[in-house]
Amino acid sequence: MAEKLGLYIHIPFCKAKCDYCDFYSLPDREEAMDLYLKALVTHLRETAPLTKGWKVDTVYIGGGTPSYFGAKRIAKLLGEVRRRFDVTRDAEITCEANPESADRKFLTTVRRSGVNRLSVGMQSASDAELQAVHRLHDFQQVTQAVAAAKKAKIKNLSLDLIYGLPGQSMDSWKKSLEAALALEPQHLSCYGLKVEPGTPLDGRVTRGEILPDDDTQADMYLWTVERLAQAGYEQYEISNYAQPGYSSAHNQVYWRTDNYLAVGLGACSWVRPLRWNNSFTMADYLAQVQASRLPQQEPEHLTEQEQMEETVFMALRMNQGLCKVTFQQRFGKPIEAVFADALQRCISQGWLEEAGGYLRLTEKGRVLGNVVFLEFIQ
Repeated sequence: MAEKLGLYIHIPFCKAKCDYCDFYSLPDREEAMDLYLKALVTHLRETAPLTKGWKVDTVYIGGGTPSYFGAKRIAKLLGEVRRRFDVTRDAEITCEANPESADRKFLTTVRRSGVNRLSVGMQSASDAELQAVHRLHDFQQVTQAVAAAKKAKIKNLSLDLIYGLPGQSMDSWKKSLEAALALEPQHLSCYGLKVEPGTPLDGRVTRGEILPDDDTQADMYLWTVERLAQAGYEQYEISNYAQPGYSSAHNQVYWRTDNYLAVGLGACSWVRPLRWNNSFTMADYLAQVQASRLPQQEPEHLTEQEQMEETVFMALRMNQGLCKVTFQQRFGKPIEAVFADALQRCISQGWLEEAGGYLRLTEKGRVLGNVVFLEFIQ
């Protein structure tokens, strides 16, 4: 039986960069898009032979802002993927989009090209909160993008939201989530705001701006879990909720630490036991691809201990948790033989529980997720 492989394609272009974003992106660089597309196509073509014997069952086009890259370029990429890789007939193919660049023409074209899942960056229903982090859209554009997606016959829609934004209160967060529910998405990703070093938001906080604190974010999180459960959305990962049958297959590749290949500027691949990043500058990436060299940095060979640690803390992000049988099959030893002390501490603290052969976080453990994960890292 052929092994499964996730494929990620990175589009680094944005019209403008949001204040909280630390992803690798290139704001307002439209003149470089065609050169980058050509390099991506070459990168896909040269990488594909290395995946012989693998079946690609998820494709994720992320960024950056793929909708800003344009429908024709996305269509060309997906055509190349299908020509060069063994893509399963029922593969989940996701494309990210921002409301201001996701009109019906774009959405119809990418859907006809194979996109069957759309992830829209809503972030908030409050125009003031969107402006506070320099998002380019308002909430009306969110509603227009969702309507356009439905007219384009995209039947798997995910909305991204952020809680803990500047100026946000519990009341305004509740209004944003209710507004998102009214749009009837199949999936919701609700992330707590993190202030990443070096971002404009980090500078604002350093200069004294006050954001919702950890306790407020925890209250927002717990209310979100309860409200979405009432609305029929299953929480299947700390930040992700789906109607039955609509959980993200591609993101679960990461959380299960299954194998995935990434093409594009700065993107990270993981094919056990190796992990590597592609070149982080446009000039290096283009030059290496043009010279018929894979544009990747020296692979990191993870030790068995490092692989075991990542397997545990990534799987614990999912509500189902870590399958003990899978761990033993992968590493040839039971998890209790490797992490006995960490397991004992986490269970005694009420952070972790065992059910049906799975180790999973309790509600208390999910609130303290990063604290729990650190218990499994030497």
